[in-house]
Amino acid sequence: MASGERPMATEPLIWVLADERAGNRAQCLGVAEALGWPFVVKDIAYDSWAGLPNILRGASFWGVTAATRQTLAPPWPDVVIAAGRRTAPLARAIKKNNQGRSSLMQIMDPGLGGTNDFDLIAVPNHDRIALRPNMFPMTGVPHRITSAALEAAATRWRDRFKDYPNPWIALIVGGSTRRRIFTEAMARELGRTANAMAEDANGSLLITTSRRTGSAANALFEEITVPWLVYRWGDEGENPYLGFLALADVIIATGDSVSMCSEACATPAPVYIYAPEALITEKHARLHQELYEKGYARPLQPPFERWLHPPLNAAPAIAAEIRKRLKRT
Repeated sequence: MASGERPMATEPLIWVLADERAGNRAQCLGVAEALGWPFVVKDIAYDSWAGLPNILRGASFWGVTAATRQTLAPPWPDVVIAAGRRTAPLARAIKKNNQGRSSLMQIMDPGLGGTNDFDLIAVPNHDRIALRPNMFPMTGVPHRITSAALEAAATRWRDRFKDYPNPWIALIVGGSTRRRIFTEAMARELGRTANAMAEDANGSLLITTSRRTGSAANALFEEITVPWLVYRWGDEGENPYLGFLALADVIIATGDSVSMCSEACATPAPVYIYAPEALITEKHARLHQELYEKGYARPLQPPFERWLHPPLNAAPAIAAEIRKRLKRT
């Protein structure tokens, strides 16, 4: 048996390339968990060369730290699941080192160079990419928010929220991105709108903020007069985010994150997206419009109504497509 090979197994050996971007990591893990096969998580840490275009990095381990390179070693996997542009050269290098025997399953466009090396590329509809035979379209992005996870979270958190009046309105706050700033004025507008919604319903707000919310969170909090529970990014203790999603009667999410909007739509509860033009890129606006047209969400504006929608998660469909392409259906 050649170096790097391993005996055939009933279940494939799967590597998940998980970098520091929480959204990318959740997407990969969501698909891996939906497959139902054992998998190994390879934590990826980048160095300064990772910012170079993929067409220059090629099929190589160039762009990651020495410690990361040491973990990417034989026996090579049968399947690689990764997300985002920066992981693509690593996935291609693994396939090259394994003489083409590793199947590459990529989430989102891997960027220029080596597109044909991937056996499956799951691309969001809002990216408007011309589809190739190895591409699979999806609404939003995959994630780990399953019905089982929500049921377990509801059981775990229900008693902890019992002192807050119903209905419970979850307010999931993102923040600034590389291109747009979540300003204090936006935060105040969001706070006033969410507060009015809870006040009209005689309910309460369950608020969680992001690393990207920054100091604008203080301006938002100043607008809240109804009963409220907040978990601010960096607070000690367990993050109740999943409990908020599981138990909320209504969900309000800022529209600056594709992953956050997709996760908010994982429950059947009404989802309202706060998406001021100055905060939202054209790509995000296309996602929101798709969610509105398909009935998963509505723009955050009065009047507020109670309604239901089917839960959204692209992970099971991607997992089924992977099984199909591996001929393991």
